[in-house]
Amino acid sequence: MKSFLISIFLIFSTSILTAEPVLTKIGTFSCGQQPKQVLFSPDSKVIALPLLDDNGFDIFDMKEKKVVKRISPPNADKLGFAEGLFIKEKDCFFVSQMTTGTIYEYSYPDFKLKRSISTEGNWSKFIAYNHDKNLIAVSNWISNTVSLIDYESGKLISHLKTSASPRGLLFTDNGKSIIVLCFDGGKIQKFNTESGTLEKEVTVNKSAMRHIVPSSDDKKAYVSDMYFRQIYEIDLSTLEILRKVQVHNNPNTIALANGRWLFVSCRGKNNPVDYTLRSLENGKICIIDTETMKVIKSFEGGNQPTGLDISLNGKILCFSNFQDGNIELYNIDFESDVKK
Repeated sequence: MKSFLISIFLIFSTSILTAEPVLTKIGTFSCGQQPKQVLFSPDSKVIALPLLDDNGFDIFDMKEKKVVKRISPPNADKLGFAEGLFIKEKDCFFVSQMTTGTIYEYSYPDFKLKRSISTEGNWSKFIAYNHDKNLIAVSNWISNTVSLIDYESGKLISHLKTSASPRGLLFTDNGKSIIVLCFDGGKIQKFNTESGTLEKEVTVNKSAMRHIVPSSDDKKAYVSDMYFRQIYEIDLSTLEILRKVQVHNNPNTIALANGRWLFVSCRGKNNPVDYTLRSLENGKICIIDTETMKVIKSFEGGNQPTGLDISLNGKILCFSNFQDGNIELYNIDFESDVKK
């Protein structure tokens, strides 16, 4: 009897873990112009929305289901707010401004400006933080560098010289190394953060690497490649591409839910006149089962889905429609298949 009950428990537990995510739309909500990224706060009470073509970043309140304030950093009139990062242990939020090569730190939850930090780079975009080294990293698109900044002092420690157009960043090895995705350089590079030396690199000719997130065991990572419409699974120690899967056109931001399901915002086909203009058709959100590296479902977003994030509890999906000036929210249910 005991072994029978254990077997039933294991089958039931496995069915929960393998149940595909079921999404229910909460709604579409307006925000500022060209929302480049969306970021849930650690307590999931608000979403920060850096705006590329507007004077700062919006704060969307999850309870009120609307933008409740616009935060305008110094030099907000120069626009260009690209990426953000909440650091839970510091009770803070960072946002990058490409046009000034600056990152701004705000306290959370009150969003009071604490300081402005120069990256001493050109066209600063993605921000990453490592607890072990108390280190901030910022990728600089035009100067082809990654700024390593001491969190406490806010001072630049060094610049890592990368291949062309660095974007996505991921600290590894307890902060001893950092992986850099090079959008125009067609490379995945791994640097030693102490010596600044290039440890390893993998080249995929013509690729346009954009975003990287780690697997739940931190042994692998997933990378979006806009040129080849691919998502790569890579080994974090060797950078070897283990598996890949094709998604919709121009995959942008990715996020892992429940340790298995990879959500991908796909901007869709570029406008034939200029890629910065509205696309002629809407983009899509794709969901990948990382156990099989297959797309299990996809659905239509708005015009150029770009930013994407999942709440810390894994229950809510948010993505931005870059050309529509809005965000979409979905509930994620991982148990619906079990309940049927």
